[in-house]
Amino acid sequence: MRMTVGVLQRVAGFALVFIGVTFIIYLAVFSLPGDAIRALAGDRQLPQSVIDAINAKYLLDQPLWVQYTNYLGNLLTGDLGLDLTGRPVADKLADRWPVTITLALTAWTLQVILGLAVGIVSALKKGTVIDKGLLVITIGLSCIPVFVFGITAQIIFGVRLDWLPVAGIREGWPLSYLLPSLVIAAIGLASVSRLVRGSMIENLEADYVRTARAKGIGEGRVIGLHVMRNSLIPTATFLATDLGFLLGGTVVIEGIFNLPGVGNLLFTAIRDHEAAMVVGISTALILIFLITSLLVDAIHALLDPRIRRA
Repeated sequence: MRMTVGVLQRVAGFALVFIGVTFIIYLAVFSLPGDAIRALAGDRQLPQSVIDAINAKYLLDQPLWVQYTNYLGNLLTGDLGLDLTGRPVADKLADRWPVTITLALTAWTLQVILGLAVGIVSALKKGTVIDKGLLVITIGLSCIPVFVFGITAQIIFGVRLDWLPVAGIREGWPLSYLLPSLVIAAIGLASVSRLVRGSMIENLEADYVRTARAKGIGEGRVIGLHVMRNSLIPTATFLATDLGFLLGGTVVIEGIFNLPGVGNLLFTAIRDHEAAMVVGISTALILIFLITSLLVDAIHALLDPRIRRA
């Protein structure tokens, strides 16, 4: 019962966050200077009757609160609106999701594998040259701006060494996604590995580990079964949240590697003043992040009995 109430409270909180964030985005996007209708027409002079008809179709002649209320109402039926060509935003997103999801899952998998490996080695070699060297490398990678890292990786591994495709998805998965995924994973490596290291060191010094060793349980079983199980709870929470972030946070990488995903679509929409498209994509990304966060909370509660009792 207490857990059900907690979940309902979280859902209510997320609903308020969703309304607040989407309203701020809606207000910011539709307050931007520029005329998307005239930009769409280019050098042609549109008759005022055509401009009025387009404004009426998209409710651009209505107060902002009317536009936003209508937008929220349409969201309840899954309608993210229309772009200025009349095509549903949801349809354009559906065409781009496979690329973004493939990129995010590939990057996330690499981040999990590399982060766990580096974190475990650092914890078991605490205070040694190996631990300090891995700390310097991972923090150094995370400090490099993503566009510098991405372009450098393209030049080295794509142009000079010719190991991997420079851009596009013509080579398919995994070749076309490997280099951008490695860039994303390398930047997030420090967070995952330091989280695993800290959690493992804390558990390695816990009483239950000393008890297990005193009972003669092998070191491999102590670490693999007992330490890792408890150490992965905070790590799993972070990684699940990070997956939601990756699904919406690959705008720069998709731009650098010319990947036709949602991030690239968002970048193009901002450049072309496609306000409905920008708001629609932002809304979808916010929903994904909030749903992911809710699932993370539920998984965390299932893994940790202390949270269920709280």
